[in-house]
Amino acid sequence: MKRRLHLLIVLAVLGVCATGTWYYFSQSRPVGGGCAGPAVPAEAFVQPWTDRTVLLVGLGDSVTAGFGARKGYGYFDRLVANPPDEFPDLREINLRAVLPGLRATNLAVSGSTSLDLVKQQLTRLPVADSNVLGLVVITTGGNDLIHDYGRTPAREVAMFGADWQQASPWVQNFATRLEVILDQVNARFPGGCQIFLANIYDPTDGVGDIQRAGLPAWPDGLKILAAYNGILERGAERRANVHLIDLHAAFLGHGLHCTQFWRKHYDARDPNYWYHTNVEDPNERGYDAIRRLFLLEMTKIRSRLVARTEG
Repeated sequence: MKRRLHLLIVLAVLGVCATGTWYYFSQSRPVGGGCAGPAVPAEAFVQPWTDRTVLLVGLGDSVTAGFGARKGYGYFDRLVANPPDEFPDLREINLRAVLPGLRATNLAVSGSTSLDLVKQQLTRLPVADSNVLGLVVITTGGNDLIHDYGRTPAREVAMFGADWQQASPWVQNFATRLEVILDQVNARFPGGCQIFLANIYDPTDGVGDIQRAGLPAWPDGLKILAAYNGILERGAERRANVHLIDLHAAFLGHGLHCTQFWRKHYDARDPNYWYHTNVEDPNERGYDAIRRLFLLEMTKIRSRLVARTEG
């Protein structure tokens, strides 16, 4: 009887340990330290890219506005200049170092939707002089999906919880809106512009269990997200001066399941959480990764910046 009791106690202890281990790997989300994201080639920043006057413009939502990061640590700010404690590999790696005629304005607004971008932000973007080259960075569409977090019935540009049939016309409206955005941005730069358009990341790491973040379950969430990202990708493919920044791929493995080594997108090199406490925005390491992705794409097309370019 005593041996059986001892066995039961041992099994119970092992069960508690296993449960605790599972809970740690399932729920604990360390943010890590140091730089995040891909390397940026320093040799691309040795010589100026152009002596033209360049206007860097930020449009869109809280990701471009830098919500959740200290001043100077959002991705837009770090494109322009390095913070005092910049990581060694990116010291003096910024747009100001290679664009001596750079000016910058960030029109992005936290909480804004793609409809807000059209109705409010584009009206604040004046037509530039013909000698000005535009560099425009855009993050939009994420708030269309996640608002109002299931607290109100789903509607256009606040479609959290919608099923596919309900969301389909709203998705098509986004496709139309995106064309308006790209057309109007190009029209503001008669001297040419290059547009860097980010797609939308997935904090569930491709699993689709947003309820793990304390929100209501959303069975069709990943399907609708994929539709939005497809529109963003096709928008970039149709225009030579629009370049897709793939946040979705880069952030997989750095969301709600970042510590779960059995997951498809687990990143053993950096098994850390790149999101802010509100789930929908990046933390400062996430912003570092985004900054690097934009810089990498810009280095690829820097030869196009010398002469006048058409949209």
